[in-house]
Amino acid sequence: MDRFARGPFHVGYERRVDLDALRQKRIAKADAERRKAGLDALLVWKDENGRYLTDLRPQLIAGKTTALNGALLIEGKAPIMFCSGGERDRVDRTMPWVTEVHTIPIIEEKALVEGLVKDILGPVLRQYGLTDAKLGLDESNMVFYKALTSHFPKLKVEDGDTPMQQARMIKLDEEIVLLEEATAIADAVCATATAAVADGVRECEVAGEAMRTLFRLGGEYAHVMTPFVASGEHMAPPHRICSDKLIRHGDVVFIDIGAAWGGYFGDMARTVICGKASSEQKKVYTAVYEGLKAGIAEMRPGRTNKDAAEALIKAADKYGLGGRFLSLFIAHGVGIGANEPPYIGETLPGAPTYEFKPGMVFAVEPLIWVENVRGGGGVRLEEMVLVTENGPHVMSRAPFDEGLML
Repeated sequence: MDRFARGPFHVGYERRVDLDALRQKRIAKADAERRKAGLDALLVWKDENGRYLTDLRPQLIAGKTTALNGALLIEGKAPIMFCSGGERDRVDRTMPWVTEVHTIPIIEEKALVEGLVKDILGPVLRQYGLTDAKLGLDESNMVFYKALTSHFPKLKVEDGDTPMQQARMIKLDEEIVLLEEATAIADAVCATATAAVADGVRECEVAGEAMRTLFRLGGEYAHVMTPFVASGEHMAPPHRICSDKLIRHGDVVFIDIGAAWGGYFGDMARTVICGKASSEQKKVYTAVYEGLKAGIAEMRPGRTNKDAAEALIKAADKYGLGGRFLSLFIAHGVGIGANEPPYIGETLPGAPTYEFKPGMVFAVEPLIWVENVRGGGGVRLEEMVLVTENGPHVMSRAPFDEGLML
């Protein structure tokens, strides 16, 4: 399989991704995980799980994740969609693979949620013999959960998110193609942002220029709802938003915006210098850079997320900075979810050890910060990495800042 972004358009002069086939393969994977988990059906409300099963690209309203659209997966039937009234006409006219769809309210106000469960979802559960079934639920608010279990007391509500995570963990070949395209757009977004960095430019201006490129190239969303541009002392500790702070000579500038395309996320990031870097800034940058490379080198079948984390920290420790990482995982899975399991470098209780398998895709993003460095002593570098039979394949291509290297 080609390991580059061939182009996002559907064209007649070469074969690209068969999206209908991809959708069916995703449904089959989710259905297999449903059966493995002993579930009669899966009811999903998370944006990424709904996209995985139905390909609905919805309008996303801030703060309303899991409250707008859903899908029900049962044996031998195309996923049944539950969608906002604002999506319904488009679904009916442009998504012929959706053979059953029901209009629902925002899953929030108690009276409307009661009506949803009693008069919309309820008849569907009865029609398909699911009123006393094992139903996997990925995520919902308490109002919905209480209404569901009140109206259907024999229903056994189980964990439905873990089966979906398992289905999504190893990417299909077609998904990898879409991830390459998303990463190409993310690289372009980062290049635009980097080019906008200058004395007297505000962080929010850099983000604005980057977002213009994202939408100009057909990107759907940034990787994060709050585009992350942090300069100077805002990187020690990191302020994970873009603000009205002026970028000044000698500031490090971190850019983490990414891009989604075709439902899949490209998540990469760079730190650059405005002007000339100090020796302290170069030390932090070089420690992160060498750690990143050492960690990625371990991302091959037979090695584990623990091996990668240890290699990364050991490389940074050559500069005395192995204990200065941000108290967050070092890498996360990425796909149709912007941030999904498995993780590398998670230190909180319960973190599992995974063996790397071909088809896993990660955003590897070590961040080290040191206080009291003029112009900021914080650096993060992030690469999109696909695990293959032959080792790691780095999807992202944006250059590193040689002015920050020791």
